[in-house]
Amino acid sequence: MNLDWMPRDNNPKDHTLHRNPHWGTEAPCTVYEKRPLTDPKGNVVEGLFVSWIRLNNPKQYNSYTTDMVKGVIAGFENASLDRSVVAVVFTGTGPYSFCSGGNTKEYSEFYSKRCDEYGQYMELFNHMVDSILACKKPVISRVNGMRVAGGQEIGLACDIAISSDLAIFGQAGPRHGSAPAGGSSDFLPWFLTAEDAMWNCVSCEMWSAYKMKAKGMLSKVVPVLKVDDQWVRNPSIITDKYVDDGEIVYGEYKKGQDLKDGFAFIKQHQANADFELLDKEVDAVIWKFANLFPGCLIKSIDGIRQKKKFFWDTMKNDHRHWLAANMSGEAFLGFGAFNTKKITGQGTIDFIKFRQNVADSKLWNEEMFADVMGNPKE
Repeated sequence: MNLDWMPRDNNPKDHTLHRNPHWGTEAPCTVYEKRPLTDPKGNVVEGLFVSWIRLNNPKQYNSYTTDMVKGVIAGFENASLDRSVVAVVFTGTGPYSFCSGGNTKEYSEFYSKRCDEYGQYMELFNHMVDSILACKKPVISRVNGMRVAGGQEIGLACDIAISSDLAIFGQAGPRHGSAPAGGSSDFLPWFLTAEDAMWNCVSCEMWSAYKMKAKGMLSKVVPVLKVDDQWVRNPSIITDKYVDDGEIVYGEYKKGQDLKDGFAFIKQHQANADFELLDKEVDAVIWKFANLFPGCLIKSIDGIRQKKKFFWDTMKNDHRHWLAANMSGEAFLGFGAFNTKKITGQGTIDFIKFRQNVADSKLWNEEMFADVMGNPKE
């Protein structure tokens, strides 16, 4: 006896959350695409797809505007609930940047000194990170270029990172009026040692993809410069030896003329970067995912994510309030200096003078701020 007698509704349900998402094609925007899943021979697998979420603001190094944040949220939440999607690829437009973080122009010109407005913006940012960590499909950070500041944070929220060897990684907040409180201070100690996480968060140094691979933060690093049909690894980075004079040098920048020559070579060829090897590695990871039980796969992924989520969920609301309040103080100065560097010729404030003013208990007012900002060039 079968169960045909039981009433059943066999019409598929539409679980899509966003019917009018903030996606687009013209920069600045977030681009959402569903690309067919392909096997290792390039054959299309019928009925299965990969969602590509692309930050599209290349003139501003793919920094995310408020509307772009909404587009990322919509992309991850719709992909999560799309039964035909196998995995999500999160990337940026062009050869230079995955994401350089929040849009500094927007921060400086609108959000600074509007603390409540920035608090509302941070609600959206937190939701963006949550949408990555909650996506019920594996998420690959396809690092096509620099992954810095908030770009580093949303990249760290992803499950797997495959990187161009021209990419750099790091934080910029303490130099530009903020703190790595959008995830890096919560996530980096899981990827790096506490010592490395501390220094990477506060020093504002940019570390190479090879250095981050050696320290365990990336799954794979591949060259993207193809010159005269030959792949050329990042010529500004030491990749042919591990130790020199007792110091670990693998992944560090070269010095002197070698560094200048490497930078010159990159400048000459990076605009024509070839992402063939990067995409092959991304496709290989996706095909691995496709040939696993989807339920067992996402349970395993969520089990690893939970360690990142533990500290993120503990701290994200506190982060939101501090970041909002900070918009009338150091953030106003830091983002303002960076946003006006073409006017003043300097991208940061006079930190020593600022500290001296603080030590003298000066009021935090326009006069004190003007004292540490650069002046317009004549």
